Amino acid sequence: MLDIELIRKEPEVIKKAIARKGADPALVDEVILIDRNRRRVLSELERAQSELNRVSKDIAKLHSQQKIDAINEASAHSAKVAGLKPEADAAREEFLKIMLIVPNPPAEGVIDGKGEKDNKVNRSHGTPTKFSFKPRDHVELGEKLDIIDTGRAGKISGSRFYFLKNELVQLEFALVQYALEILTAEKFIPMVVPVLLNREAMTGAGYLPAGEEEIYKTQDDLFLAGTSEQPLAGYHKDEILEEKVLPIRYAGFSSCFRREAGSHGKDVRGILRAHQFDKVEMFSFCAPKDSEKEHEYLVSLEEKIVAGLGIPYQIVDICAGDLGTPAAKKYDLECWMPGEEAYRETHSCSNCTDFQARRLNIRHRDKSGQVAILHTLNGTAIAIGRMLIAIMENGQQKDGSIKIPEVLYKWLSFKEIKR
Repeated sequence: MLDIELIRKEPEVIKKAIARKGADPALVDEVILIDRNRRRVLSELERAQSELNRVSKDIAKLHSQQKIDAINEASAHSAKVAGLKPEADAAREEFLKIMLIVPNPPAEGVIDGKGEKDNKVNRSHGTPTKFSFKPRDHVELGEKLDIIDTGRAGKISGSRFYFLKNELVQLEFALVQYALEILTAEKFIPMVVPVLLNREAMTGAGYLPAGEEEIYKTQDDLFLAGTSEQPLAGYHKDEILEEKVLPIRYAGFSSCFRREAGSHGKDVRGILRAHQFDKVEMFSFCAPKDSEKEHEYLVSLEEKIVAGLGIPYQIVDICAGDLGTPAAKKYDLECWMPGEEAYRETHSCSNCTDFQARRLNIRHRDKSGQVAILHTLNGTAIAIGRMLIAIMENGQQKDGSIKIPEVLYKWLSFKEIKR
């Protein structure tokens, strides 16, 4: 959620900024009108309550007719307070409702663009893997080696679900251990997070009210997490953190659930775009002055993880129109997928500035004792399904076997998958 003071002071700046994300600039005008009405009603309520308090305090000191007059005056003020309270509650609710749909403006330096096609490659590492044979995609490899089964998953769950089998199951947990080893060495706190969130937590993370069509929901109004970012964002809700302990960094493991409502039949084959997958996610709470540096640091860890696996990748600057509601700036890391002969996104890393923290009331106290909203950032460490694809397709051999990256040997009883 944005700071209302910023909207009041620089409405034209905010209009231009949210328009870059595809939001209607008129939303800012509506916010200002609703805010004015809210402040008017709250001011009237405050004055009426103050008058009621003043008169009520003096009643006990008065006698006879003066006391009767004071009681009548207090009754009038009380009636006014009672009449204004529902109006004030409605004004607060209307204000919160519209503020929750204003997106986080793009940060300075974010490139212009309307969507994915306008994103720009920032840098690359390694060269696309070359083979002396026509490479198979992960679907064919998975079937031939009996390590992925989407057909039987479809019978019990529908499309975009899968069974992992045999060596691929062990490889999943080796990837988790690999990511956690790197992150705990960097003082990240490992977490296994709840995957059911209440509406308040999901709203605080910035994924509601917009975006509900992408989220699985239970009958008792709990939401299935689409990423560990969401529960981790709310971990310090309503807390004040001391600046001297910042940044606080978490590595959250969870299963993730996404409806993929907007994918329109895209990537239906295989396990690239699934309704359920496992992931290790990085999340950071930091002082505002440090968030740009923290963003680059999280991206560097993503690069370290992927480079260690020997996978060619590129870093992509995400344009304003392709940023989600909470993000002010975002990078994607795309791994080379030989089966498609293309780079595909396996990691993302976002700086959400104070947007989530303001919604969740998470603050920090600086050395001078001043309390202010802090910043939050998130980044993928390992999205299991997509990294399995990258390892399978880049490590495939002519005979159909798959070489495993050496950094994973310590957690496995095999160095290749073959039949």
